[in-house]
Amino acid sequence: MNLDKPLLMLVTSASQMGQGQQTGLWLEEFAVPYKVFKDNNIPVRVASPSGGKVPIDPRSVPDDEQKEAWKEAIAELENTRPLEEIWEDGFVGVFVPGGHGAMFDMPDNPLVAGVLERTWAQGGVVSAVCHGPAALVGARDENGVPLVKDRQVACFTNEEEREVGLEEVMPFLLETRLAELGAELHNKGKFEPQAVTDGRLVTGQNPPSSQVTAEAVVEVLYAE
Repeated sequence: MNLDKPLLMLVTSASQMGQGQQTGLWLEEFAVPYKVFKDNNIPVRVASPSGGKVPIDPRSVPDDEQKEAWKEAIAELENTRPLEEIWEDGFVGVFVPGGHGAMFDMPDNPLVAGVLERTWAQGGVVSAVCHGPAALVGARDENGVPLVKDRQVACFTNEEEREVGLEEVMPFLLETRLAELGAELHNKGKFEPQAVTDGRLVTGQNPPSSQVTAEAVVEVLYAE
């Protein structure tokens, strides 16, 4: 794989859910993969739909130890590039972390679909974890077919959504929507780590899957 081009980490800009509750990026899902990519010498660029400072889901705020371990990643979230400015730059892959915010500004966003489709068409890796696969909802392959159709995918499950009490707040249930688009769901039990690789599509189920999903992306990038 030619790593002259960076890996795009695409994070949510949405700070509120449907009924005004605070949300944003689930920090672990960005910080842990960011470190995995950096440790494997993969250049990273960080962007969000709106650019600027990224909202962090208050329930994912780090403790002191995490704050220290994740400080470089956290600094990246202070001033992200607007997706509009960079979506045509060309990337070795795209990685979309979750947080419930992703359910609100990723699925119907033409620029999100655009950067995923463009990266896919150029032979890059498309990857996402937890609610990040919401970005895949609008993405199509070169034939206009949903990118997830007949492909193996993991994502935050309906059962997990019920467990965190946000089933009624979501615009749709991610697991259900991906199944409707023809994805083959390969999820595990609630909050168990799970990463699924199907060719150049790599997805993870939930926050505990952040590390294994990022490692799977690295594996695909270096196998190319």
